Amino acid sequence: MNDYIAPLTADQFTRETDYQAVRSITKTLLAHGIINQAEYKKIDTILLAKYRPIIGVLQSEKDLI
Repeated sequence: MNDYIAPLTADQFTRETDYQAVRSITKTLLAHGIINQAEYKKIDTILLAKYRPIIGVLQSEKDLI
């Protein structure tokens, strides 16, 4: 069994960091009541489709707030 995990490519890293940055802003909007949970989920779905993050997909499954 091969336990090797390949590092992120430059493109994957950029997509991941861009997604995390925008997601952080979106979480702040939710925390301040500017958007509601339904809007947050809709925005996150759009961001996942746009950025296609590797790690972010795992995080989006959790309700962090």
